[in-house]
Amino acid sequence: MSIANSIRAQIPPIHKEGYPFIGGFALASLVLFWIWTPLGWIGTLLTVWCALFFRDPVRVTPVREGIVVAPADGRVSLIAMVLPPAELGLGDQPLLRISIFMSVFNCHVNRSPVAGRIERIAYRPGKFINAELDKASEDNERNSLVISTPDGRIGVVQIAGLVARRIVSFVREGQTLGAGERFGLIRFGSRLDVFLPEGSKSLVSEGQTAVAGETVLADFRLGDGGRTYRVD
Repeated sequence: MSIANSIRAQIPPIHKEGYPFIGGFALASLVLFWIWTPLGWIGTLLTVWCALFFRDPVRVTPVREGIVVAPADGRVSLIAMVLPPAELGLGDQPLLRISIFMSVFNCHVNRSPVAGRIERIAYRPGKFINAELDKASEDNERNSLVISTPDGRIGVVQIAGLVARRIVSFVREGQTLGAGERFGLIRFGSRLDVFLPEGSKSLVSEGQTAVAGETVLADFRLGDGGRTYRVD
């Protein structure tokens, strides 16, 4: 393998949703260079950051019924028993919620935590307060999915953050997803909540770093062995 190919292999691909933004940053950088060179270099750094924000790296997802993987890159910020949003239709009893906070430096492509069929998609407009705050789950703009699996219904909620202004969904109701399959993204800082069925136990801890499509959040069939993996 040539040096050029080796370097290219280390650079993650960019999701197509990022092309307009990266192009806009690059164009602005050229204008800033014309105005004053130091401003142009600042614009160049911001262009590189924008490209990193929209990166879409390959992930290796464990595949077996019962496994719940992280839907987002970031820090596990909250693990608690919480009443799920009404639009999910998951009942009126508290369920285990695992929240993952994505900073502006994390990859923001979201992946399905489980294999199953999308039973419901519900969008709700709202505020743009800090996504790390617990009340962001109720007050902020969000897009919710309910995924039906043999082990129960899983709720996945994309929550816009302080600087996020657009939740992008790639899926539709009735569609079947594989674990680790891409289903959307949130632009510029946000949070993902996963609501698990009654009796579920978390296999992660608050403060732990999660990797979308790879980190196992829960396993409904801990006694089963023989996980296989899918490279994507």
